Amino acid sequence: MGKTLMDEFPSIVDIAYREFKKRRRVMDIMSRDIVYVHKSTKVIDAAKIMGERHIGSVVVRGDVDYIGIFSERDLLSRVICPGLDVWNVEVERVMSPRPLTIDASASIKEGARALIKGKGRLIVLDKGFPVGFLSTSDLVKALPGMEESELKVRKFMTKSVVTLPPEADVAEAAKVMCTKRIGSVLVDSGQGPYAIFTERDLLSKVVARGLPFEAPIELYASKPLVTINADASIHEAALTMAMKHIRRLPVTEEDRIVGIITARDLVEAYAK
Repeated sequence: MGKTLMDEFPSIVDIAYREFKKRRRVMDIMSRDIVYVHKSTKVIDAAKIMGERHIGSVVVRGDVDYIGIFSERDLLSRVICPGLDVWNVEVERVMSPRPLTIDASASIKEGARALIKGKGRLIVLDKGFPVGFLSTSDLVKALPGMEESELKVRKFMTKSVVTLPPEADVAEAAKVMCTKRIGSVLVDSGQGPYAIFTERDLLSKVVARGLPFEAPIELYASKPLVTINADASIHEAALTMAMKHIRRLPVTEEDRIVGIITARDLVEAYAK
C-alpha cells in the first residue's frame, strides 16, 4: 500500500497555504505554455510533442486562427478507441472543435465552474488573444490555498475501481478505459493494487515513443502508488495531487482501496 503525502510531509499544508493564498484569478494559476500544431499534423507527431513537453494538450491552428484542442483524452477516445492509425490520421479529424474559452481576469471559482461545464481544458484569453490553458490540474494546484473545507474525500470519490493484472497489455487497458469511459486502471497482481496506468502513461510512454500496444502495462504503469485516506479532506487530496504532480488518487480505508478520486472530482467539489 502506498504512502500518503501527509505521512512524508506532516507540515506541508501550512507551507502550501502561504505559497498559494495570493492566487485568486485564472491568470495566476493557468498554464502559460501554449503549444500550437497545424491542423494537418499527424496524431503521432502531436503525441510526440506532448510527450516531450510533458503537456496534456495542444492547440490546433487552422490556416488563419486556432480551430480546436487535441488532448490526451482525444487520443484515447477519438483515436485509440475507434482503432484509427496514429501515423496517418491528422489532428483536425480527431480534435475537440470549438474549444471553450475563459478570460484571464475571471475568478478561480468561475474557472472551476467553466471547467466542469466544458468537460475539458479551457483556452485562456487576454484581450481576445490566447495566453494559456486552464485545466483541472491547474485548479487543483490552487485549491490548498483557498478557503479551508471539512468536506471529506469519501463524499466525492468514485467507489468503483477498475483493476487489471500486470500482464494485461496496453491494448486491453486502452479498451477497458474506452468502454468504461475512465482515465486510468489500477494494476493488481492479486495482493492489492500497486501501480496505476493512465491516459498520460498511454500518451507519453507508449504512443509518443511509437511502441507496440502488445507490451504489458506493467512496463509503463506509474508506481509506487500514491493513496489517500477516505476521511482526509479534499484540501489534503488537492495538496497531494499538486505536490506529486498526479491527477488521480486511489482512496483507502483500513489499508484497503475503496475508491478513487480525481482532479476533476476535486474541482467539481470546489465549484459547488
